[in-house]
Amino acid sequence: MEAGEWVGSGGHLVPLLDGHGSDLDASLLRRLYVGHFLARWGARMWDFSVGLYMIRIWPDSLLFAAVYGVVECSSVAVFGPMVGTLVDRLTYLQVLGLWLLVQSLSFIVAGVSVTALLVFDDLKDKSFPVFVLLVSVTNVSGALAALSTLAGTILIEREWVVVICSGHPAAALSKTNSVLRRIDLSCKLLAPVLSGFVISFVSTQASAVALALWNVASVGLQYWLFFSVYNGVPALGENVQLRRKSAASEIVAPANEKQRYGEEMSDWRVGVANYLSILPCWDSWAVYMRQDVMLPGVALAILYFNVLSFGTLMTATLDWNGIPAYLISLARGFSAIVGIAATLLYPVVHSWVSTLRTGLWSIWIQWCFLLLCVGSIWVSDGVASAWMLMAGVAASRLGLWMFDLAVMQMMQDNVRDSDRCVVGGVQNSLQSIFDLLTYIIGIIISDPRDFSLLIAMSFFLVTCAALIYTLHVYLLRKHLFHLDKIIAKLEWLR
Repeated sequence: MEAGEWVGSGGHLVPLLDGHGSDLDASLLRRLYVGHFLARWGARMWDFSVGLYMIRIWPDSLLFAAVYGVVECSSVAVFGPMVGTLVDRLTYLQVLGLWLLVQSLSFIVAGVSVTALLVFDDLKDKSFPVFVLLVSVTNVSGALAALSTLAGTILIEREWVVVICSGHPAAALSKTNSVLRRIDLSCKLLAPVLSGFVISFVSTQASAVALALWNVASVGLQYWLFFSVYNGVPALGENVQLRRKSAASEIVAPANEKQRYGEEMSDWRVGVANYLSILPCWDSWAVYMRQDVMLPGVALAILYFNVLSFGTLMTATLDWNGIPAYLISLARGFSAIVGIAATLLYPVVHSWVSTLRTGLWSIWIQWCFLLLCVGSIWVSDGVASAWMLMAGVAASRLGLWMFDLAVMQMMQDNVRDSDRCVVGGVQNSLQSIFDLLTYIIGIIISDPRDFSLLIAMSFFLVTCAALIYTLHVYLLRKHLFHLDKIIAKLEWLR
């Protein structure tokens, strides 16, 4: 059997990612991808627009944008492990229904409350309690949407993909991960462009209404698409606990990466894990600490303590600097194109070197491109500085998304089936903790004129993350470079 193929229901080979095999099996893959696209589209519309909504609700300050970020990130940080445990305990269909229902209702409520705040722009002067209530509803709805999106991410990207690719070479899993990430980044490209043009050339209120209508129209179709995939893949219908006890469901790892990461632990991690296990509701964190992929996970999470992305704070700052919303959306779109290129490049690089080394090269590529952002601090022209900042952030996505895919595949390949949902929930919770710290810093440094301080802090933290991952590679391989090969090539050049 060739890489990229799997056995269809009739016993014949069907391309896993490309080609035109059995119509039924090919249609199931298309439905999985289309359902993922529809689910991510609404989330990406909200991710881009919420920063613009908040700075229009409370002009000349990043405060409301930062407060929203704190509410959303703290919710995921606190309840993320619980979401992972819930996904682990419920059936796939129960998680699917709960995810889509809560996510769609949350975005609908958020869209309606934001529309009211934008239409009645004098509400904070005439009826401040109502103004606070609507802002609170918007924040809570956004937090619930984030938690439900997390459940969907764990279900599709951490569970379903692994089950569908089980028993096949790791190249199949890396390609499937790349396709799903490419879909997400395509939504990150197209949804903000559409929202930015609506905000710039129609109105901000129209953008919020469009968000609510999109979720009303698409939730039923999303459920049907995912439900048909569930019915078409027998392994997904098996009892979850029985499936996880079966060793036959493991992904075939490359020969040089068959060492299981979680089999042994160093003494310090045993102590920390035992300490966490005695705390209430912290069992999930103890499970996470037992994984030998913990350091890569921590390095990835630290990258979230970062304003060097087209997130809420940077988007609001660019808007304050006078960059039109449609130009911000186009720059964010270009950033997504670079990310899509990373998903195309990742399987190629992964076929040349190990997952571990792919992550090492990727995170340092990100670091190099971010030097451009640091240089923008000393550019006196505000517009030129903004464009330099956006260029550095966009280019750095090449390394970031390859690193993200490398860490995700390490966790898929090397975390036990019984721990995968829990570890996924804790990983997202940890990422949200660092994201939360970003917004807390945004509240402390809320003047857009001081954004350069946030740039410098972010670059320092990316450096720390790169060093942590480099340390992990060294501890595992006892070297970073094949010096003998490098010396041999230098002698050959002579």
